[in-house]
Amino acid sequence: MSATTMTKSISIARLLLAPTLALFLAASAHAAVPGITGGSLTTGTPATFNLTAQTAFLNQPDGNAVYAWGYGCSGTPGGFAPTTTPITGANCPTMQVPGPTLIVTEGQTVTVNLLNGLPAAAGNTSILFPGFVVTATGGVQGLLTQEAAPGGTVSYSFVASSPGTHAYYSGTQGDLQVEMGLYGAVVVLPATIPAACSAGLPLTNPGNNAAAKTAWGEPDFRLAAAAYDSPKSCYDREYLFQWAEMDPRIHNAALAQITYLTSCTAGSPGCSGTLSVPTEPYHPAYFLINGRSMPDLMDANFAAEYPHQPYNGNPHMHPGELTLIRSIGQGRWQHPFHEHANHVRILARDGNMILAPNGTDLAGQLMFNTDTTPGEAFDGIFYFTGRGLNWDPYGHHPGDTSDPLASLSCTPDANGYNTVAPTAVNYFEWCQDHNKPLEVAPLGDVAAGGPATLPSPNIFTNGPWYGGTPYLGPDATLRAGGTQACVSSTGNTTANGSSTCSTLQPSNIQANPANERGWAYMWHSHNEREITTNNVFPGGMLMMMLVDTREFVIDESK
Repeated sequence: MSATTMTKSISIARLLLAPTLALFLAASAHAAVPGITGGSLTTGTPATFNLTAQTAFLNQPDGNAVYAWGYGCSGTPGGFAPTTTPITGANCPTMQVPGPTLIVTEGQTVTVNLLNGLPAAAGNTSILFPGFVVTATGGVQGLLTQEAAPGGTVSYSFVASSPGTHAYYSGTQGDLQVEMGLYGAVVVLPATIPAACSAGLPLTNPGNNAAAKTAWGEPDFRLAAAAYDSPKSCYDREYLFQWAEMDPRIHNAALAQITYLTSCTAGSPGCSGTLSVPTEPYHPAYFLINGRSMPDLMDANFAAEYPHQPYNGNPHMHPGELTLIRSIGQGRWQHPFHEHANHVRILARDGNMILAPNGTDLAGQLMFNTDTTPGEAFDGIFYFTGRGLNWDPYGHHPGDTSDPLASLSCTPDANGYNTVAPTAVNYFEWCQDHNKPLEVAPLGDVAAGGPATLPSPNIFTNGPWYGGTPYLGPDATLRAGGTQACVSSTGNTTANGSSTCSTLQPSNIQANPANERGWAYMWHSHNEREITTNNVFPGGMLMMMLVDTREFVIDESK
């Protein structure tokens, strides 16, 4: 079995349980917002991007390779983002889906030079930049903008006038060319970072989230400290998700026609020199986030096995962090995306912050399902702390002297969180639940009286990677079984395995590995068909938000 095959097999096994609590994954690759730069992000010098449109095949989890078109780099780009901590292996191929994410700063003049490298039979191509005032030069006049003829070029210039997340996509025969993969994103960073965001989060104890990262040696992978010129848009980490679907029959028809038109003799039947690919009826079989389907989207950014799908979709966070979600509907359908563990507060749509009449307070919806509307982008904040669980997620047992975590303290700030201890494992714990046991009487596998009902650890469909524990932290597995001491119903410490010890997992079941002790919350389309690949589950628009305690460093560079 190859390394790639093994990775996919493990990913599928992990998904068999799929609860919102206590599913454990080992992950070494995360998402961030990788992209390219065309000039300095700080000095405001003009940014230039040289792109090309070309063909390639996209690898799918079912083993198929789908013929597609995509934008890529015509030559080495000016730079790669994030710039503070570069991502290992960052590159910009001549064709990728989605196209390269263009990272610029508010107020920059942006020029995009496009070379049409598609087969001659594909005809002209172009790029639209909705939301910006664009000047196009060169090429030939098309229906919506200037177009590049086969082998030709066209240039687009605009001022990045609005911060936030924006789409770009083909403005030529969009029903075919966007379907084939000609789309991408522009991320505009605010020119001015609000002082509150620069000071660091949380607002109660400014700077302590940054202090926690420093204490545990965790790099900063943000593009900026704020999404907009507003203190309401501060964030700790960010991810970009571009949603699209593919109907392979359309792609296969395009390939077949191009193959024929490239070699046929002029005057022979059907040898007209131009494509005529029907795009209706529409029956997509692949549902993509950043050009990949589950489980491929959990592999690393710029992984070698996806040479034309460089961006993954694998969000990760610590409790208490504000996670910025950048989202664009790039396909033909709307996808009702559900982020388990909390709602998402919408900050902005298409680069326009949604503020209350006072011009300061946020007025965007708090959404259970975020709406990935075709052609629309939104920015939102996702937040998870463990508040409201009604038990101590760090598994403190005050009477258990054998447990080094038992002595952890929790000093509430003005909002009730342990933000005064940025170096602690339980930084940002909700102190009201500190020392509150999961089970009132910890007897047997699942004792009565607790706020949560745990699944039986003997059900193998939970997978050998299932930790069997709702606890966070470095000794989460020990708390689930293994060799830890346990507190009996009388308060006495007894050896593990006795009738008075809480054993949530048999000792002969392998728990999740040592480099992961978090919780995984399934994030997925609520259209069940869309979490399949060619109607096989799991696949499609499905990912996992991994939540880890502070001692587990989230390294998004690889």
